[in-house]
Amino acid sequence: MDADLALVLGLIVAGFSIPSILSALGDGRSPRASMVTILIAGGLIIYALVTKPGGYTLAQVPEAFIHVIARFMP
Repeated sequence: MDADLALVLGLIVAGFSIPSILSALGDGRSPRASMVTILIAGGLIIYALVTKPGGYTLAQVPEAFIHVIARFMP
């Protein structure tokens, strides 16, 4: 897995887990599964930052999304 793919997957998983956390807290439940997904997302993001030489700047994040999407589009 390359760094761009790990970054994009980590950000997408983190984005989807935020509504799950808010829903669990609103219902008075413990957000255990959501916290596990946040840990997975954080691990993917850290992996991407460590494996790419020089890391990422904020301006490079949209470029990473475009590169990953372009790789899977026919």
